[in-house]
Amino acid sequence: MNPPPQYEFCLVRLRSSTQKGGTLIVEAVTDYASHERRICDPDGYRPPFCPRCRGRRLHVHDYRERVLRAEPGPPVTRTVRLLCVLCEAIWQVLPLFLARHLWRSWKVVRHTLMPDAQASSPSEPPHWPKVPERTVRRWRQRWLRPAHTLGQILAASGQAVWATLATGLPVDATCADLVWAYAREHTGPPLAGLAALLYRLQPKVRLM
Repeated sequence: MNPPPQYEFCLVRLRSSTQKGGTLIVEAVTDYASHERRICDPDGYRPPFCPRCRGRRLHVHDYRERVLRAEPGPPVTRTVRLLCVLCEAIWQVLPLFLARHLWRSWKVVRHTLMPDAQASSPSEPPHWPKVPERTVRRWRQRWLRPAHTLGQILAASGQAVWATLATGLPVDATCADLVWAYAREHTGPPLAGLAALLYRLQPKVRLM
């Protein structure tokens, strides 16, 4: 039997210690309509303080267009970047449904990897654009890689609910097993929710 696929470098890439700013994931924004309401308001995505220096003056730096591939909904959405006046850190703000390092929404990734999780949902679109097979193969390799590192992050989180989730997995659990376990215990989009949780606990490690 072939050994399980190993981590790709991009999934555990270390950031420079001198980097200012980064990405903020707003976990409360789970759909496009909610995102559009917030993005039209200069204060809609403004956090109460800068995560780097705790300064309370963050201004809109710019807006960027995010092109979404194989998307059944709007193919382009805007995101906002905020500038901290005190430390000059720039923060990219993303709604929960946008995958941080992929040109996709989490809905597209979920449809590709977890079709059974949404087969009965009336809110799902009847037709989906095709994801290139090469991309699907790459996602599936990541989907089936060992979940040991991710389980360690959850177990060391200091929160009993996440530690229980991690310790309840078998020794040879894959990332797919971890996502399905998360989906059984928590409502909401499982891939997006788990990816945001891991980013909150350890920004240097990616789910996908």
